[in-house]
Amino acid sequence: MSRRQARGAPAGRSEPAATVEGLLSAREIVIACGPGGVGKTTTAAATAVMAALHHGGKVLVLTVDPAKRLANALGLEGIGNSERRVPASAFRGAGVKPRGELWAAMLDTKESWDDLIRRHAPDTRTRDEILANPLYQNISGRFVQSHDYIAMERLFEIHSEGDYDLIVVDTPPTRNALDFLDAPQRMADFFSSRLLRWLIVPYRSKLVNVATRPFYQVADRILGTQFLADISEFFILFQSMYDGFVQRAESVGRLLSDRRTTFMVVSTLEAVPLREAEFFARELTGRSLHLGAVVLNKVLPDFLRDPAAAAVAGALQERRAELAGALSAAARGPLGDPVQVERVLVEVAESFLNFRVVALREAEERAHLGSAPEVLATVPFFDHDIYDLAGLVRLGEQIWE
Repeated sequence: MSRRQARGAPAGRSEPAATVEGLLSAREIVIACGPGGVGKTTTAAATAVMAALHHGGKVLVLTVDPAKRLANALGLEGIGNSERRVPASAFRGAGVKPRGELWAAMLDTKESWDDLIRRHAPDTRTRDEILANPLYQNISGRFVQSHDYIAMERLFEIHSEGDYDLIVVDTPPTRNALDFLDAPQRMADFFSSRLLRWLIVPYRSKLVNVATRPFYQVADRILGTQFLADISEFFILFQSMYDGFVQRAESVGRLLSDRRTTFMVVSTLEAVPLREAEFFARELTGRSLHLGAVVLNKVLPDFLRDPAAAAVAGALQERRAELAGALSAAARGPLGDPVQVERVLVEVAESFLNFRVVALREAEERAHLGSAPEVLATVPFFDHDIYDLAGLVRLGEQIWE
């Protein structure tokens, strides 16, 4: 029996989780979101790694961000639309042994749309005509809302299959992530829109009324008769799946607001990304979606705010000549030049005090966070980039506890 089967759906609202580990123990979907450039992709991957290590079961990290850093970090040569298991050798190389399995996938928009058509077309003829339509072939991976909609469709499909105990989703940057949330309903609304009816009426009927005739005449001159025919055929075929789109949009909405789903907002404490993260957190709570955690990434260490450490830096500045002379008198080699030693002492002290200013500003920003998640996690600034599974484990340990 899997962890998901054993626990069932959470009953009622539990006490606030003290850690990310506690938060995820009662969830089946975690959606990581936030501004670009704050480490969201690696945070999502690290969270999935820790769940596989400690909770067991099958864990999937699904990235909808085009960045491909995730594959290298997980020890996979390449990931695509189909889920792939992270090999045991990658965990051994990181010096850890997972209780469960870790899988990874990266959304392929075109492949996902083709799979969607094959699953939900009302009949074989409609399926083949959609897949062969020139407009569909050209824009299925690029038209507005395509990427966002198919990401939600893919998440819904994977969750419905019930193969995974936990799915961690890495979303596009914040304001695009709102499109990610809205895409299913927008897609359903589009297929019932007046614009769509105007596009397909001439090809459903030979009658075009006086009010709409100028529109088609202009469109025909600009776009060409064949292009209009392709558009109309494409949307007429797609309208045959309208009921399915509406039903799935409603199902996705229910899944996002379900107690089994939580959102993790990732940010740094820099002013601009933090404002964006707070904006998104407000949007989540305004939509009655569960804000489970805020992860503050790349946070400077606490000792920079220590008054005693600041006093040491101040003393280095004030007594630099005296200290440089004492060091030079007692040492050989590079320390024998008091002028150079003094320059280094000044730079070290000045650098420390500059970082202290930033650390104090970060602490002030953190103290005034406008959101109220169940978990607030901070991750220190790492000296090295995270490029392998061992790095994800180090990052995950900071998030987890």
